[in-house]
Amino acid sequence: MSNSKPRALAIPPGALEDAEGAEVLRAWIANKGLHVSLAPAFDSPEPWGMMLVDIARHAARAMAAEKICPEAEALNRIRAIIDAEWEEPTDEGSTEPHRTQ
Repeated sequence: MSNSKPRALAIPPGALEDAEGAEVLRAWIANKGLHVSLAPAFDSPEPWGMMLVDIARHAARAMAAEKICPEAEALNRIRAIIDAEWEEPTDEGSTEPHRTQ
C-alpha cells in the first residue's frame, strides 16, 4: 500500500443499476490493520461464506489481470492463507455494533 491519501473505490456499475441493491461490506487497510464496516444483511451465515469465496475469486482474477500471478495460483494461495489464519489468527480484531450514516 502506498502512503497516498485513502480513497474510496467506485460503486460497481451493476450495483448502480439495481434500485434494491445495498452495500453490505466495506474494508480498509489503515494504521497497519484491517478496518471493516458491514451490515448484518443476511438471515444466516451461509451467504457470508458464499460472498467471501466470491470475493476471493474476484481478487484472484484481478491479480491475474495485473500479471501478479495466474488466477489458479492466486486462488490456491488465498485459500492456504485462509486455512492458516483460521487455525491461528494473527489478529481477531474487534467488532462494534452496526451504525448507519
